[in-house]
Amino acid sequence: MKDIADAADVSVPTLFKHVPDGKDAVMFDDGVERRSGLLAAVRQRPADVSVMTALRQFMEGRGPFVADPTPDFARLTALIMTTPELREYSRKLWIRCEAPLAELLSTELGLPPGAATARAAARYVLEIPQFVADDPDPRTSLQAVFDLLEYGLFGATQRTAARNDG
Repeated sequence: MKDIADAADVSVPTLFKHVPDGKDAVMFDDGVERRSGLLAAVRQRPADVSVMTALRQFMEGRGPFVADPTPDFARLTALIMTTPELREYSRKLWIRCEAPLAELLSTELGLPPGAATARAAARYVLEIPQFVADDPDPRTSLQAVFDLLEYGLFGATQRTAARNDG
């Protein structure tokens, strides 16, 4: 932060005064890329790929779910996940995507606008990073939650058992 403030020829406190969402926002973009990527994952998926599979694949490339993160990415993710203010701001950015994702899900699934099913699915998907990021293996937990969302409770437990047997 000091380097940025120095480059702008202002003090660090002055720099933070110009960030609308406060200090936490300095660690993140404005969420537009996140929202655009999330919606594009659904809109641009191949015809044989379900909405949930497209969202699962998108999430696999985010934060604690990345399979082989670079050291810098791993450090940044750890900082965000272990700093309560940053973690809450990250959640806030995810939840800002809820209305557009729910609207898109309604359209994609042939549901009426504002359908509770689409709103619930959007909220559940967007809460996954907060919900399972602290698990010993967040990527495996991500798979389990998406199995639940896509296949229901019985189907998810069957898929998890098959994965563990294989």
